[in-house]
Amino acid sequence: MYRITHWTTESIPESARLQVVGSIFQAVPVPYGTIDGRLIYVFAQDFTVFGGALSEALAMKICKVMDMALKSGAPMIGLNDSGGARIQEGVRSLGGYADIFYRNVQSSGVIPQISAIMGPCAGGAVYSPAMTDFTMMVEGNSYMFVTGPNVVKTVTNEEVSSEELGGASTHSTKSGVAHITSPNGIECLEDIKKLLSYMPQNNRETTPKLPYVVGEEVREKLDTLVPDNANKPYDMHDVIDNIIDEDSFFEIHKDFAENIIVGFARLGGRSIGIVANNPKFLAGCLDVKSSIKGARFVRFCDCFNIPLLVLEDVPGFLPGTDQEWNGIIVHGAKLLYAFSEATVPRVTVITRKAYGGAYDVMNSKHIGADMNFAWPSAEIAVMGAKGASEIIFKKEIGEAADPAAKLLEKEAEYAELFANPYTAAQRGFIDEVILPKDTRRKLLKAFSMLENKVVDTPKRKHGNIPL
Repeated sequence: MYRITHWTTESIPESARLQVVGSIFQAVPVPYGTIDGRLIYVFAQDFTVFGGALSEALAMKICKVMDMALKSGAPMIGLNDSGGARIQEGVRSLGGYADIFYRNVQSSGVIPQISAIMGPCAGGAVYSPAMTDFTMMVEGNSYMFVTGPNVVKTVTNEEVSSEELGGASTHSTKSGVAHITSPNGIECLEDIKKLLSYMPQNNRETTPKLPYVVGEEVREKLDTLVPDNANKPYDMHDVIDNIIDEDSFFEIHKDFAENIIVGFARLGGRSIGIVANNPKFLAGCLDVKSSIKGARFVRFCDCFNIPLLVLEDVPGFLPGTDQEWNGIIVHGAKLLYAFSEATVPRVTVITRKAYGGAYDVMNSKHIGADMNFAWPSAEIAVMGAKGASEIIFKKEIGEAADPAAKLLEKEAEYAELFANPYTAAQRGFIDEVILPKDTRRKLLKAFSMLENKVVDTPKRKHGNIPL
């Protein structure tokens, strides 16, 4: 009897050792191993054998690995490099894909699923990665498309390269299919290891807390990051870097919908998920892409017991026909739904603007946030002072001898009354107005207090998120 005991490849670092146990004659091999001491399961496709095409036998192998991962409550990693279903096998290969898809769905929200696109993937080979939690791509070497350039040329007469149609750059900036890109295969595997460090083994556990000694937690630099001019942009990455543990931020979807930032970080050794508006792009407005990006990340964190920190500076939803015709109503509702549904510890810090419906959406107290802080620079209102004054005081301004001067007067009056966090604090919608430099200290205490949070949700099969 021939028995495989080790599976090795030059592209797998020693720290991600894999073992394959099982007879190729009597059972399907089950590749498993450890990454930083944690159990993981892995399957890999080989493009040098039949172009990595999925046969019935290969589908059986993959399904067995996925079943074992689910039973063991351990992350599932797929190294994908496939041309799709094996044409010669017809419906058997198609059925094999369906078997894999079904297991992707059954595992969703139970164990983390990560897909690495290590080469060309087409047809059915791209749908399984799309249903996993994170999709990684290798720059210049990996492609994802339902139909390749040749088929596109035949059907639509459109000339397009593989890179332009479905390369890492395309999917990380335009479609949002790729969450993380890496310059080469080794870096991709290292990124997988780093990503895994921020999440637990399964939905019944929490991410291990790293040792942390409380020290001087005041960050003076935070006092100077928000400009005095409310219309002047700043980079929310600077705020994040001065709140979290040093060099702990791992950004997801970095080059897609840059007006919102999502990613993992550590705060006092504790793994957290961060959702933050970025005024540097589109003034931090919420649009179709950013809403989808944020909602997806929030739901992942909620699935796997990762607390959420929201940093808010949002002037509202992006206006325009393009946004309305592309369904900003329903897509914006996805982010609202995701936050409202989340039961993990949720903390919000309003750094500057919190206008209109976007205030509600960005983890407000009204949709279940646990702790809501605001900096003194925060402006919480239905809209900006100028727009509000033009509506509220339209008659007075129109009848004034100098309408422009009257508008400025009413704008200042409105700003004094509403462009601050204190009215919201009086109503209990803001728990505390804090100095920016004290933000990290306040957050450490808040997340520590919320560590054992439990929420009893209504019994139901599942909600109906607006898709």
